[in-house]
Amino acid sequence: MDNEPTDDAATGLTDRPDGRKRCRWHGGVAEYVRYHDAEWGRPVADEGRLYEKLCLEGFQAGLSWLTILRKREAFRTGFAGFDVDRVAAFDDADVERLVLDAGIVRHRAKILSAIGNARRVQAMRDRGEPFAAFLWSFEPPESERPLRVDGDYLRSNPVTPASSRLSKALKARGFSFVGPTTVYAFMQSMGFVNDHMEGCICRDACEAERQAFQRPA
Repeated sequence: MDNEPTDDAATGLTDRPDGRKRCRWHGGVAEYVRYHDAEWGRPVADEGRLYEKLCLEGFQAGLSWLTILRKREAFRTGFAGFDVDRVAAFDDADVERLVLDAGIVRHRAKILSAIGNARRVQAMRDRGEPFAAFLWSFEPPESERPLRVDGDYLRSNPVTPASSRLSKALKARGFSFVGPTTVYAFMQSMGFVNDHMEGCICRDACEAERQAFQRPA
């Protein structure tokens, strides 16, 4: 039947009613499809956006990304738009305010982590180590990338050598909730790697953006 959805776990692709193939992880959920098409895998150099995504990946630990995606605007409101300097200045009253905010994930340790991580970003700046340039220095070399990105590859690679290196370096600088699995999800979403499946409608566009992208120095 024309336009009948198809789903292939091995390739990691799904063919939804618009007839275009996408990575199957979005599951056809509208918010996920928009995120997949417009954001996931597109390279980012902005300090604030990188800090925001690292925090949200930390909040996601143990939950689905869809839960976080649906709460993202509430997170942005609660965390002052993830402005590093404003969050770094949060005090005990802000922590209590956030713990009582039903719009976000009310996990005290993760809230404290987001505040602490903002202060770590400031400390790196003060040492002359820009956060974006530091992160992008861990972009994996081609020798560590697969010849083909498919469903089998992603299922077998929740952690990579590059995400392990970055996780270790972040922890050494005092960051928290930055384990290698969390860090790899961050790297996928921020375009450090292009993990759109071969055949996905977004793969070539993301690769073109990565080729044109000016890495922060």
